[in-house]
Amino acid sequence: QVQLVESGGGLVQPGGSLRLSCAASGSIFSINTVAWYRQAPEKQRELVAFITSSGTTGYADSVKGRFTTSRDNAKNMVYLQMNSLKPEDTAVYYCHTAGAYWGQGTQVTVSS
Repeated sequence: QVQLVESGGGLVQPGGSLRLSCAASGSIFSINTVAWYRQAPEKQRELVAFITSSGTTGYADSVKGRFTTSRDNAKNMVYLQMNSLKPEDTAVYYCHTAGAYWGQGTQVTVSS
């Protein structure tokens, strides 16, 4: 069983930054890809970024160059650094791993 807990969301002005964290319990975490998804109101959940167990990363075109994901396997943590935030980044952000496990989400609101 894996439990994921996101944190770090909040209200930020356009152009600002936030760092989201995903804390995981469970030994399988370090050997699995972890992905960040987001879901805005009345929109489908979409993939934002992922990081493999070896550290390879990938990003949606909409966040490429602004968001960076990283992981610390020793601490069972994954991070999403979000810079140059835009109002369209407003959503609930989730981490996801092993094809089955989701966190409860953390709200990110970008507004002036």
